[in-house]
Amino acid sequence: MSFVSEFKEFAVKGNVVDLAVGVIIGGAFGKIVDSVVNDLIMPLVGMAVGGLDFSNYFVQLSGQHATTLAEAKKAGAVFAYGNFITVALNFVILAFIIFLMIKQINRLKNEAPAAPSAPAAPPEDIVLLREIRDSLKKQ
Repeated sequence: MSFVSEFKEFAVKGNVVDLAVGVIIGGAFGKIVDSVVNDLIMPLVGMAVGGLDFSNYFVQLSGQHATTLAEAKKAGAVFAYGNFITVALNFVILAFIIFLMIKQINRLKNEAPAAPSAPAAPPEDIVLLREIRDSLKKQ
């Protein structure tokens, strides 16, 4: 099998297409969750801890003084521990949201009623034993 035909067979498999769709949907969903975290949840967290904006907590390593992280980065090296705290909180919140979604999806899957199926026919040896039993009862 040639390399091109082998690649074509791989590329048109359902799993590759499903993966591509999953990546595209995941990217779009990531933007939604990122907006929820940054625009809805983090302002509430900031308000709960006294109106703090973690992203502007940093240590200027170049020795100069700056009031915002953007100014500090322009002036030189910065140890931006507040930005790390913000990203870590975003991750925890995102992981929790995804956990809740998967938990809900699994609950919905388990609630789906199973399709009624016809009882399976008994094996042939059981049928023969029943016939022998019934014929012995008749005697």
